[in-house]
Amino acid sequence: MWSELLKNEKIIETYYPGNDLGVSCKNGKTKFKLWSPPAEKVEVMIYTDENDNNCTENIFLKQSAFGCWEVTVSESLAGNYYLFKLYFSGEKCHLTVDPYARAVGTNSRKGLIVDLANTDPAGWEKDRRVKLDNPVDAVIYELHIRDFTSSLNSGSEHRGKYLGFLEKTENCEGYSTGIDHLRELGITHVHLLPVFDFATVDDNGNGYNWGYDPYFYNVPEGSYSISPADNTRIMEFKLLVKALHDAGIGVIMDVVYNHTYYTRKSPFQLTVPDYYYRKTSNCKPANGSGCGNEIATEKPMMRKFIINSVKYWAEEYHIDGFRFDLMGLIDKETMRLVEKELHKIDSSIIIYGEPWSALPPQLNPDRRMFKGQQQNMNIAVFNDHFRDSIRGNNDGHKKGFVSGNPFCEQGIKNGVVGAIKYNDEICDFALNPAESVNYVSSHDNLTLWDKLNQTSDLNSEEARKKMNCLAQAIIFTSQGIPFIQAGEEFLRTKYGNHNSYNAGDEINQLKWERKAEYHDIFEYYQGLIKLRRKHPAFRMRNAHQVRKHLQFLKGPENTVAFMLKNNANNDSWRKIMVFYNPCLHWNIFEIEKQKWNIIVDNKRTGVIPFTTFTADNVKVPPISAMVLYSNKY
Repeated sequence: MWSELLKNEKIIETYYPGNDLGVSCKNGKTKFKLWSPPAEKVEVMIYTDENDNNCTENIFLKQSAFGCWEVTVSESLAGNYYLFKLYFSGEKCHLTVDPYARAVGTNSRKGLIVDLANTDPAGWEKDRRVKLDNPVDAVIYELHIRDFTSSLNSGSEHRGKYLGFLEKTENCEGYSTGIDHLRELGITHVHLLPVFDFATVDDNGNGYNWGYDPYFYNVPEGSYSISPADNTRIMEFKLLVKALHDAGIGVIMDVVYNHTYYTRKSPFQLTVPDYYYRKTSNCKPANGSGCGNEIATEKPMMRKFIINSVKYWAEEYHIDGFRFDLMGLIDKETMRLVEKELHKIDSSIIIYGEPWSALPPQLNPDRRMFKGQQQNMNIAVFNDHFRDSIRGNNDGHKKGFVSGNPFCEQGIKNGVVGAIKYNDEICDFALNPAESVNYVSSHDNLTLWDKLNQTSDLNSEEARKKMNCLAQAIIFTSQGIPFIQAGEEFLRTKYGNHNSYNAGDEINQLKWERKAEYHDIFEYYQGLIKLRRKHPAFRMRNAHQVRKHLQFLKGPENTVAFMLKNNANNDSWRKIMVFYNPCLHWNIFEIEKQKWNIIVDNKRTGVIPFTTFTADNVKVPPISAMVLYSNKY
């Protein structure tokens, strides 16, 4: 693998080809190994108490090949803490935890030595990932760990913690919450906002952050644990993964390998100064992330770190997928190797990311992982074109298709086909539907409900509810990978806050009382998910299938209609008709005269017909979707 990794890169003498960097403790021995070519001397300081700055022992590492320093101690030091002290020519020494750390103490002040074999919960050896034949079979639910259970009405005893995922809970109105809610809704995968160790929340406090401020990439976040000082957080996160797997739900990690919270004080910079970050022409840190720095993913040892990191999470924690934050800052070759190595482990691991950056990166444009670059890589990207066509721009007052913008039909059609080239007019960035993640809201920007309230404030709440349902009907009946933000199924609001990354529980928590208040919306989502999961016509595998089986139909102005024909993708239904009517009036669509079954309208969704009729046209209510099927040849 690593000879391939070095292809087209300037080979540096000190590149280390092995996979044993960091601190490992097993078989009664403890090994320390650090890559730091410029260091002149390295020692490791051992502490029995994380709060004591006086080490109980200091051990010098020996310089070895490829710029490494290492030492093996013939005893298990598990449970002790450590810091590396690195000496550089002309500089003061650097005291730091190594970037490869797999465990840290409270607030990441010191590294923690662990024997990972002792962190597996009962039954872990039988835990398995959720298998998918194709990424389009997934229904992804984006969730922040603290948001899930921080509300008093969540019914959880471990509010805001990993262990909240293990509880059987309900809200004050008697509706299921927590993991039972996810099972009831029918999603296949939970996308967790960052769960690796991040910098801005006190592990023992009550702070809040989304977690896009990385500190230690291979360590679970401590603030979600009931005991952040020891290896409890590792066991608890494994219990969370196992609980979701036992419920038939996969776990996707949101990973942020494009920048770090600290620059000068980061473990990368303290270990190998000025290697891991990109620089501008005047030698200042590049800032394509908008967060103060950008990681040089194209450098061999940084690329190696990223690949080994995702493999570690996949193998040690049985993770089912990875979402890459600001993937436009990561070079294409690194993402190609990430995909290759992860799919060696399990071909059903889902990989997707944001095909953009906050600011232009210090990386040649032809090496950036932007929209269109993902073609044929088994990597998906967020389809913001489709999102904006459905709802309008992110936080502004521009309307979208569902809220009455009459110029969005083309964008809707481009999204319906999974962003493939359907013909010369209907086309976008994807080679096949599995490359398009279809969504109308995520943690960033206004929630869908807040966006509709902002752009359609003159409409009644009932009309805005219909817009919300139409938006999701479009997502779940389109080709590609459907993705929803947690709480959309009961009209999640953040009271208009479009960037709630540190706004606290009051703004961000899932307000479980809304499940009772808007249970009709929950049931609508539930039925759409059931329809999609049971009927493969909505999950076609490639562009050829889409072009062969999906036929757009003529309809009234500012509407979209299409047919999925000839048992598309081996569906049990011969013909499926889908209509989107965002207008404030009923619209009539011509259809073939035969027996039709209605399974989606403005109030109901599912797979069991609630109306059967024979006619040569169908009337679709205002601001709604309708889905019909027929088995007549």
